[in-house]
Amino acid sequence: MKEKLLEIKARVQSELNEIQDLKVLDRLRVKYLGKKGEITAVMKEMGKLSAEERPIIGALANEVRTEIENSLQDKISTLKNKELLEKLESERIDITLNKEPLLVGHEHPLIKTIEELEDLFISMGFMVIDGPEIESVANNFDLLNAPMDHPSRDLSDTFYIDDKTVLRTQTSPVQIRAMKEYGAPLRMVCSGRVFRSDEVDATHSPMFHQLEGLIIDEKISMANLFETLNIFVKTLFGDEIKTRFRPHYFPFTEPSAEVDVTCTVCGGKGCPSCHNTGWSMELLGCGMVHPNVLRNCGIDPEKYSGFAFGMGIDRIAMIKYKLNDIRLLFENDNRFLNQF
Repeated sequence: MKEKLLEIKARVQSELNEIQDLKVLDRLRVKYLGKKGEITAVMKEMGKLSAEERPIIGALANEVRTEIENSLQDKISTLKNKELLEKLESERIDITLNKEPLLVGHEHPLIKTIEELEDLFISMGFMVIDGPEIESVANNFDLLNAPMDHPSRDLSDTFYIDDKTVLRTQTSPVQIRAMKEYGAPLRMVCSGRVFRSDEVDATHSPMFHQLEGLIIDEKISMANLFETLNIFVKTLFGDEIKTRFRPHYFPFTEPSAEVDVTCTVCGGKGCPSCHNTGWSMELLGCGMVHPNVLRNCGIDPEKYSGFAFGMGIDRIAMIKYKLNDIRLLFENDNRFLNQF
């Protein structure tokens, strides 16, 4: 009986190796482990054994039965996994869609310039503040010390929505909002679109971009202004670039100045691009914040002083990328934009 059990075990293992179908495997299970299976038949003959042989053969029969059951279960798992993989492969559906290659764009030269400027001033300790493009007349003119007869208030220069509301003509109203909210000391820059009733030509547009900066603190002087702007210019355009400060008038600063930089085309030697002056077009305006502006925002001008500056981002981009027409920045011509 022992030999018969071992022979059944070996036969099952041999047959398992050949089976590749779950139905055939189930028939093998019934053949050996079913109620009329060979293992069951052997177990029924144990009554003929002596009392000494019965426990030994019984233990062997249980061991063989358990090994066969485990082998059958392993084979079932293997065949089911194989069947699943074959089904997945045969029923696979390609749901991808053939389409034209996607053209990946890149930053517009204006956006690149804005981010570069903001990053530069952030590295100098300025915070970046945003403001609305539709602004009150008070913030856009009155609190900035602009007299009632100032030309910029005229309907021919400014887009009025109503008597008290305008499309901002500059980003300076953000400075007013910042001084009211944060008080002094303060160090901030703001950038965004501004609107003026200008005719469109190579250097003018009714919509353009500005970046303005403001520092309010104790003992701020023109020397701080000059050094800050010199660092800004040299960082942006290179150490060889020089600045020139010319006296000017702005109602919100006193004293005030306009800043020129050496021509980036000829390096200051003189060329048609700079009309042989050696200087590029005006880069920005600046000055010490007028005491009236500080008072209008609740800041004591006896204790605090400050300087402000503002620049056309479009003009910065034109100088940086050697452009001769501002309209190139707004026409969305890919032949132009793909160069950057």
